[in-house]
Amino acid sequence: MTDPITIVFPLYQGVTHLDFTGPHQFLSRIPDSRVMTASLGGVPVTADNLTFAGLTDLVSIARCDVLCVPGGMGCIEAMQDRAYLDAIRRLAGTARWVTSVCTGSLLLGAAGLLSGRRAACHWAWRDLLSAFGAIPDAGRVVRDGEILTGGGVTAGIDLALTLIAEMTDVETAQSIQLGLEYAPAPPFDAGRPETAPPAVRDRVLARLAPGIPVRRAAVARAAAAMPL
Repeated sequence: MTDPITIVFPLYQGVTHLDFTGPHQFLSRIPDSRVMTASLGGVPVTADNLTFAGLTDLVSIARCDVLCVPGGMGCIEAMQDRAYLDAIRRLAGTARWVTSVCTGSLLLGAAGLLSGRRAACHWAWRDLLSAFGAIPDAGRVVRDGEILTGGGVTAGIDLALTLIAEMTDVETAQSIQLGLEYAPAPPFDAGRPETAPPAVRDRVLARLAPGIPVRRAAVARAAAAMPL
């Protein structure tokens, strides 16, 4: 008998739920796996008006094989939370694979885990990775050693399949993909700023613009507090 593969998603208030529910769905199909969703104190977490309860206390988890840090607007507050960052730094030290989805890579950066590493992020936040000594990469799934990072939100599913193939084998990954009928065929080619119509891109950028100074200030504070 071998121990199950332990996969931990460290959640926080304001997480984007698809950042973790997407990969969670796929990783839960791995044979002999144990997927854990956790928060500081095990308190319920609210994400886009959905509340996730029954969470494990993040601090009580001794180790994991895979750490997957999701993103979301709540990452601004989470990157200032030393207890949260200490917990993911500690677990990363026990993990074989350290991963993130979307702006979860900023949290890995704030925890001091991305210095000199290539990393992906949501396109609107990607440049902020540089503040943590990381090398921004526009790839959908980016690997640098034991660290795998995904781009924005839906890239988490691609990251999960990439990880499943490595943890098990390609046929297992493909079987899980088929079982969940993951065959994306979006009705619009507007999922990247390079392909979206200019008017759509401008509309999204205008919506994001008011929050940019807040994000940059939060990242600057987190970068200044990074462990040496």
